[in-house]
Amino acid sequence: MCVVIAGGHGRVALMSSRLLIARGERVAGLVRRPEQAAALRAAGVRPLLADLATATADDLARHLGGARAALFAAGAGLGDAPGHANPVDHDAIVTFADAAERAGVRRFVMLSTMGADPAIHYPDNPLVETFLRARGRADENLLARDALDTTVVRPSWCRDRPGGGRVHLAAVLAALVALPATAPRVLRLTTGPTPVADAVAACLPPLHEHGKVGPLSR
Repeated sequence: MCVVIAGGHGRVALMSSRLLIARGERVAGLVRRPEQAAALRAAGVRPLLADLATATADDLARHLGGARAALFAAGAGLGDAPGHANPVDHDAIVTFADAAERAGVRRFVMLSTMGADPAIHYPDNPLVETFLRARGRADENLLARDALDTTVVRPSWCRDRPGGGRVHLAAVLAALVALPATAPRVLRLTTGPTPVADAVAACLPPLHEHGKVGPLSR
């Protein structure tokens, strides 16, 4: 059994893959272009070719067969027009979740973004509003599925530099893959001095219903 990562060529996905592999996991990554496969192989990841913007649930379910967990780490960013989100930022997420259900994969970790909300109003930047609304709708869709143990991670911002063992996006995602007890929840990832393992452990039951739990909050 393995972990399948959508958006496998992305920096966060590759970092998460290396951490999972170092832990003894087998990892497969979905990539859109054949030339992206070499970077995955170099990291020890099995590349799977699929265009998330056009693939059907049946297409993706074939790639997810035998997987024990799925991580959606793909993102197209802002679309071209207000009110029209890029398919990867909503439709592909829903399709990937449909595929996970069809393949019998229960554990689902979603890399979302801080501010994702179907009703957000962002008049100064309608493209950002479209993106955040699309991501918010996708998050709600995932969390409502009884067939999936979903944890949504919403980071506030990312820096591309070596981690120091503290709150680190890729490390948090890799840790959460093995912890379905954190579902169904939304975890907001900010920053702080807490080691990754301690921050993730603090999100396991029993939990207070409200309030911040270290750098990961409900």
